[in-house]
Formats: sequence, structure tokens, C-alpha cells
Amino acid sequence: MFSFFLAALFVSAQAHSAHFKLADKFIGSDFFSGFDWKTFDDPTHGRVNYVDQQTALATNLSYAHNTKFFMRADAHTVVSDDARGRDSVRIESFSAYDQSVFILDVEHMPAGCATWPAFWSLSQSSPWPQGGEIDIIEGVNLNTNNLVSLHTIANCTMPEERKQSGQTQSTNCDTNFNFNQGCGTSLTQSNSYGSPFNSNGGGWYAMRRTQDTGIQVWFWPRNSWRVPLQVRYPYIFEHIGFGTDNWGEPDASFPVKQCDYSTHFDSHKIVFDLTFCGDWAGNVFASAGCGTSTCVDFVDNNPDKFKEAYWEINSLYVFKRV
Repeated sequence: MFSFFLAALFVSAQAHSAHFKLADKFIGSDFFSGFDWKTFDDPTHGRVNYVDQQTALATNLSYAHNTKFFMRADAHTVVSDDARGRDSVRIESFSAYDQSVFILDVEHMPAGCATWPAFWSLSQSSPWPQGGEIDIIEGVNLNTNNLVSLHTIANCTMPEERKQSGQTQSTNCDTNFNFNQGCGTSLTQSNSYGSPFNSNGGGWYAMRRTQDTGIQVWFWPRNSWRVPLQVRYPYIFEHIGFGTDNWGEPDASFPVKQCDYSTHFDSHKIVFDLTFCGDWAGNVFASAGCGTSTCVDFVDNNPDKFKEAYWEINSLYVFKRV
């Protein structure tokens, strides 16, 4: 029976053109060798103090066991007025990838008032926004619907209507337009982000980027029966590769017709981070149902409110186009 199952997987992979083969995988402690812990000031002006790997390990902000990797915010300390902010983690991959597929199996993402977590990518070699930015998971405060977006140099726009299940929020990707809003698509599944995502046991996110199709993002909740075999069992496809033709309509799609791929996107490193307040979460904090204090006061004086501010990642696979 098992051999028949493997044979079926192989046929499924080959039937849709094996365009992608394994480049890297990160499971458990692989993140410690494959990613760099960044300590610079938050470019989005958050009330956060990013710590190095040694500090993160010593204070239990980053740890791994078995096949899981965790990174979290400090949930014990009242932050002093003269500090940069609440201790947290921002990691960036040492390797960069161009035409590729990312498959993330995540069980828990940071959630709660003042939080602003993201799983995204940006150019390794070009100063931002050159080379582009792809936000795969992003939201703030008590959001429940994930926002997928691009941020680029000029002359990159998206059609209002396109083949995606998500709802278009903005169409101009230029960082100089509308205070760097970017071109965004909001997912329609209300368990694609935040507390509902976590209550459902998380799920899978996949991002595909190629010069001919542009950039697409899919989300499947943990209990979905529609999860493609390549996403649910990526380890089986490490050597045989796969195509993505059978994945169905993406949740978010950014085609190349009005945004030349080679002009706006180059090889990207992968980023996970968790900041607080700042340019987005801070600006909408008062209207987010988080109380009457300011966002900074909330972050500084309520460490117990950040117990759910953590990433729990089962695996991250990167398959490169061949």
C-alpha cells in the first residue's frame, strides 16, 4: 500500500512538469545555522529591541526542539522609557533565492494588540526598495485576515481584477505612492492570520515567483482537504521535484504584465520578524479595540499581553526553478 502511495505521488509530480527542485530546507535547529539574528534599529520605527542570537538563546526568545523552531517576544519585563523597546527577534536567511517556491508550515504566529509580525523577503544585494519586497504573511493588532503585498521601485502596478481569491486592496506597488502602501491583496479566509489562525492549528503558506507568471501566494488552513501533496509532504519531493499546476487558484496573484519581473525583483533573502507599534500597528492602534492607552505605553507596561507573541514553525522548504 505504501509503495502504491509513493508511486501515485511520483506520477502526480511528473504529470505537472517538475519545474522546482529542493534548494534548502529549515527544520528545528536548522534555523540557527541558516539565518542571521539582526540587531539594528527597526526600519519601521517600532517599539522593539531586536537581540542577537546569543541573547535570544540565553533568554529563551529563540529555541528549537524536535522538529519545531520558536521565536518570540519577551513576555516578562516592563520596558524602561530609555530602552529601544520590548525584546524580540528578527532573522534573515544567509542564502538568497530568485525563481522559486517557498513552502512554510507554521503552527502559531504572533498575535495580539500592538504586534506586527511578518514573513517576507527582500533583496540581498540591492538597497531597498530596489530588488523588491514580497510580504507573504503580514498583519497588525487583532487582524484576522492576512495581507499579501509587494513594495517596489516605480512602474509596477497590478490590475484591479485578476485570477485570485483574495480581495485587491491597492494596485500601485511603488514605495513612493501613498506613503509606501504597496500593492496588497487581503485574503478572504478569516483564519488566515492572528488568533483564529492559531486556534485552528495554523496551516501552510506557499509563495511562487517566476519571471513568466509573476508572484503568487496560497494559504491552506490546517484542516483543509485541498492541501496539495507537494505542500503537505514536501520531503517526499526533495529529489524528484514538482510543478504547481494542480494547486488551484492562488489567494493572491501579482502578474508581470504591468510590472516587469527582472526590473523589479532580484534574488531575495527570507525574513521573519516581530515588531510592535511603529508605522502601521501604532498608527491604527487606537482604532483596533486595544484599549485607551497609547501603543507605546501598552507595549512597555503590559508584558503579560505578549504571551501569544511567538512564531512556532514546523518547517520551511525552498524549491528553486530548474
